[in-house]
Amino acid sequence: MPNPSDPPAIVILAAGKGARMDSDLPKVLHPLGQVPMLHHALAAASALDPARIVVVTGYGADAVTKAARAYLPEVSIAHQTEQLGTGHAVLTARDALDGCDGKIIVLYGDTPFVTPQTLLALADAPTDVTVLGFEAADPRGYGRLVTQNGHLDKIVEEQDATADDEQITLCNSGVMAANATQLFNLLDAVDNSNSAAEYYLTDIVGLARARGLSAGVVRCHEAETRGINTVQQLATAEAQFQAQARAKLIADGVAMAAPDTVYLAQDTAIGRGASIEPYVVFAPGVTVESGATIRAFSHLEGAHVARGAVVGPYARLRPGAELAEDARIGNFVEVKNAQIDAGAKVNHLSYIGDASIGAAANIGAGSITCNYDGALKHHTTIGAGAFIGSGTLLVAPVEVGDSAYTGSGSVITEDVSAGDLAIARARQVTKKGLGARLMARLKSLKSKQKAD
Repeated sequence: MPNPSDPPAIVILAAGKGARMDSDLPKVLHPLGQVPMLHHALAAASALDPARIVVVTGYGADAVTKAARAYLPEVSIAHQTEQLGTGHAVLTARDALDGCDGKIIVLYGDTPFVTPQTLLALADAPTDVTVLGFEAADPRGYGRLVTQNGHLDKIVEEQDATADDEQITLCNSGVMAANATQLFNLLDAVDNSNSAAEYYLTDIVGLARARGLSAGVVRCHEAETRGINTVQQLATAEAQFQAQARAKLIADGVAMAAPDTVYLAQDTAIGRGASIEPYVVFAPGVTVESGATIRAFSHLEGAHVARGAVVGPYARLRPGAELAEDARIGNFVEVKNAQIDAGAKVNHLSYIGDASIGAAANIGAGSITCNYDGALKHHTTIGAGAFIGSGTLLVAPVEVGDSAYTGSGSVITEDVSAGDLAIARARQVTKKGLGARLMARLKSLKSKQKAD
């Protein structure tokens, strides 16, 4: 007998091509919140700390497997060589679920809004078979859940619905749960005697009732069950994701002057009291701590911004950017794979890549860490309190010590010791009157060219 306290296992169906997406990309890999929509299902499943998660692949199996393991390396994979329906897809996961004796929840990779709380309710439901249902504003096109005395009696598909059935607004999401042994016993009895010649997961409800097993419904909001089958539906889902993500951040105390202009990724983490100005884009992998400010028109990816730090406007933080408390990254500054220590400033028109910038250092406008030699990346280290003059090119690998200075316009190719001043530029030569004579000559040449 299964132990009710056993953690559930979760099967995510991700085998379909998604022909209506008009794309060669497998449907579940289309981006939502700047990550494959499959990652949303994996995130909800992972929140339950399940006994196992199995992703069923089919079309584009290698790419889907790679995406699944990029999110969850320990995920199990089952391959459906022929797409013969949802029931058949779950059956392909049987071997991967060996040893799982508790509930199995069947989820869909193209239904990204089902919450962990809803999945937990399915896992805790006392019925032998439990279907996730929702009250539809417009039930046309959905299978209806026919209930009696609070129990699920059957699922009626739209094409088979009677006039009375069509009045039912409680609809089937396709997501369901059942005990492992009962689930596979029921699936073994499903046949494909239907117009599509497919094995439908939904058929197990009728089979369960015929065997005297109980069936029930867990209800959720219709928005949770949104499936994605077309590019238009993907766009609608993106709007839903962004609205939900923004609302959650605002509820958590994040200030947004124009929330509709801020674009978030699935894993964007922003602390209470942070301020996000208009037209900021968060790509995956960004954490912004409480009290930080991200100014308008900035783009962040794979970056960490600590308390009190200010980024932007018009700044770009690329993967590996680490900003300590009270760091300042200003307009038209790009930072990549670099540690910016507390109170350091890179305020204008600079590139800092593969570098360590010490506390309270000041990087002048137009300065660049020249980190790439055409084959390899090299590191630049700038010490605490150092002052890098405007227009300095730091040719890595190179180190500028604590409280050292570089003269504006210098090309620094050698280490600068702590407290030293380095000036590396050609001496200025001034030719009296040559500027005016040169300009006159150039204008004369230009006039002749126009005359010809």
